[in-house]
Amino acid sequence: MSAIILFMAGIAAIAGWWLSQQRLTAKPWLEEGLIVDFREQNTSSLPPAKIGLGVFLAVVGSLFALFISAYSMRMNLVDWRTLPVPALLWFNTGVLVISSAALQWAYMAARRGDIDGIAVGLCAGGASAITFLVGQLLAWRQLNGAGYFLASNPANSFFYLITAVHGLHLVGGLVALGRTAAKVLRGAEASQIRLSVELCTIYWHFLLLVWLVLLGLLTGWTDNFVDICRQLLS
Repeated sequence: MSAIILFMAGIAAIAGWWLSQQRLTAKPWLEEGLIVDFREQNTSSLPPAKIGLGVFLAVVGSLFALFISAYSMRMNLVDWRTLPVPALLWFNTGVLVISSAALQWAYMAARRGDIDGIAVGLCAGGASAITFLVGQLLAWRQLNGAGYFLASNPANSFFYLITAVHGLHLVGGLVALGRTAAKVLRGAEASQIRLSVELCTIYWHFLLLVWLVLLGLLTGWTDNFVDICRQLLS
């Protein structure tokens, strides 16, 4: 339960920071200066697409939190046999970090109005994400070749389930990323796709965070971190 509490606390902290950047707590009726149209200000400060993405990420975060909770409770039973984590997962993690960084590059380019920088960032981010997915499939193949099949042990089932669900969410992100890249190829202006690039970037950072937590759970680092926090608080 400690792992799920830490995960949810991290998601809540990030959500709170993100919402604070959207001026949701602002009180324009108390601000001095020119009279503005509040309806226009609210529309421009927080597009509906951002609200939709925020709600979706909250749901996805809750789903993975349930997985983490179930994993933590199930691993305490006597029939649990931890499977070795393929070394390829560390390479995949580095590739996903590069993908997230490339999307951040694309977003910064969108803010500058640099359409070429957007194209480079989107292509690099998409290629890295595809490499990550291929690497995950290769990790599955390695485990199957070593005899760690899906139904042979609860730990195996959880590994395949968690990594598969994370991969499916990344595939969904690639669909949105591909649509944004298609707009770039059709000659769209940077201002027209800035919101789409920003939403893809937020989603990629979220998936990276989730994967780091899942990797810590699968490798046992999460338990060690919880123990360290308990010792510091005691």
